[in-house]
Amino acid sequence: MIRPGKIVCVGRNYRDHAKELGNEVPKEPLIFLKPPSSVIGTGDAIVLPRASSQVEYEGEIGIVLGRTLRKGSEQEALGAIGWVVALNDVTARDLQRRDGQWTRAKGFDTFCPIGNPVPAPTDLRTLTVTTRVNNTIRQQATAEEMVFSIPLLLEFISHIMTLEPGDVVATGTPAGVGKLESGDTVEIEVGGSIVRNVARGE
Repeated sequence: MIRPGKIVCVGRNYRDHAKELGNEVPKEPLIFLKPPSSVIGTGDAIVLPRASSQVEYEGEIGIVLGRTLRKGSEQEALGAIGWVVALNDVTARDLQRRDGQWTRAKGFDTFCPIGNPVPAPTDLRTLTVTTRVNNTIRQQATAEEMVFSIPLLLEFISHIMTLEPGDVVATGTPAGVGKLESGDTVEIEVGGSIVRNVARGE
């Protein structure tokens, strides 16, 4: 299972998702962090904390760094990509709205399911993220639909913080997010990487 040193996430990177939550599309990448302690693998349970009544799935294309990237260009960023993973940026939406900043809403244990690493395709724009809840597709979009491309995201982040081998960048979720109930099975698929988890109450 992937054990990143840090998980850098991108918010509102699909226009339709920003719209469904009533938000504007940012003029530059909107980034935040999830703690490494939130990572689980396929088959592990997503625990719905008592502190939240609205825990939602967010299927995303995850990028795993294969080499260090510091103040890199988009081209250098492409060379620093090690693998691609399916990722679920589980979010306590009510806490996110209440707190204003997102650490608590995004940081609970089990709130970052990550799938098996697979090689990145030559053309990253062809990557597709698909989210299924109880075998029904809820989200599906390609990287080409992102506001900010994957190389641009990596370049941007690397000029703020050094990205190190094993770090994960979650590149944003498309429209179709929704609430998880105890007993729901949620599966994220990206380019052959799959992470499948069942939600359960705390």
